[in-house]
Amino acid sequence: MIFGMTSTIMPRMAAGGRALLLSATLISVVAVPLAAGPVAEARPRAAAAANSDTAAVRITEGQVAEAGPGRPILYPSVTSCLTVTVRLRDGGKVGAHASLFQVPGEYRSDQILAALKNRVGKRAVSRVEVKGAVGAWYPGYFTKAIESYGEGETVPYPTAPDAEGIAKAVAAGLGVPRSKLTVQDLPDGDLTID
Repeated sequence: MIFGMTSTIMPRMAAGGRALLLSATLISVVAVPLAAGPVAEARPRAAAAANSDTAAVRITEGQVAEAGPGRPILYPSVTSCLTVTVRLRDGGKVGAHASLFQVPGEYRSDQILAALKNRVGKRAVSRVEVKGAVGAWYPGYFTKAIESYGEGETVPYPTAPDAEGIAKAVAAGLGVPRSKLTVQDLPDGDLTID
């Protein structure tokens, strides 16, 4: 979710009777619940600032950030988003909050895996966890964002959850073996990764 806003997928019936994914409707939210305890906010395309060595690193839509060993990651308001958490062998984590629709100034869905891979660098990866709105995602959004479709182009949309397709797309984007990935569909809300 965009901080203070929520996105909703709006299908429309096209001439052929097929639903098209059009856009997100942004609705202002009066209050955004925060996790209990201290939280460090991820800054656009930069390292997260921290209040302490134990504060959760907060990663909002379109951001990539890192949490050292023992620090949790908080992905707030995961609604139509997917989170990708790379667990490093040293106990640290690098996370990305992939959004269906680009948040101004943040990474698009077709940029976020490259940014995550760059942040991980050559460090050893133990596993990768993908969590969130699996049913809202077409695996190809990681290679061509919804915003990149031109006038008259049909935007693909998922007709059923495709956890395996998402796993393959994330594995390819990060350059890690598929066997290191898990994909989990979760209900809307804040997601904390310990």
